[in-house]
Amino acid sequence: MAALLTITPGVDTMLVVRTTVAGGRRTGLLASAGVVTGLLCWALMSAIGLTAMLAASRLAFDAVRLAGACYLLWLGLRALWTARRRAPGASEERPPAPAIGRAAFRAGLTTNLLNPKVGVFYMSLLPQFVPDGASVFWTSMLFAAVHAAESLLWLAVIVAAAGAARRALTRPAVKRRLQQVTGLAFIGFGVRLAVDR
Repeated sequence: MAALLTITPGVDTMLVVRTTVAGGRRTGLLASAGVVTGLLCWALMSAIGLTAMLAASRLAFDAVRLAGACYLLWLGLRALWTARRRAPGASEERPPAPAIGRAAFRAGLTTNLLNPKVGVFYMSLLPQFVPDGASVFWTSMLFAAVHAAESLLWLAVIVAAAGAARRALTRPAVKRRLQQVTGLAFIGFGVRLAVDR
């Protein structure tokens, strides 16, 4: 079940592809690490019972949902704005690689943490598989570790594929089109999350 959830395309996959194409494999792997860190945070919150608050409190769920929708809309609008601008010239100063890597990690983490459906997934699905008499906390964390490992492996495959296609995808016209497509996809995900009940 975790493997099926992992390979289902969504916001995290789109973010990792876009980050890899824009910044290279290292940056894509850092975005993936951010996503997986977000999964582990959700798992920890679920194991100690905090995500139950999302299911019990409509206000808490809506607050996280709307924050996530706003963040996705911002990512989408930023991608569309980037697509409008010309590619940076050789004379333009680029941020240093560590700053780009931190931004990629932060984007992966934030995108995952602002998706309340991940928390509800951990709260509603994992407890069903905890054997009688087993520690709920440690068993839930073990299941989360399995899901995190599968996610990291799958996202590494995505990074490798996007990295291999990077040369073709970074041609100016293709890059602009990719920015437009991912921007519209992020906006679509954001609107869907905003109106989803």
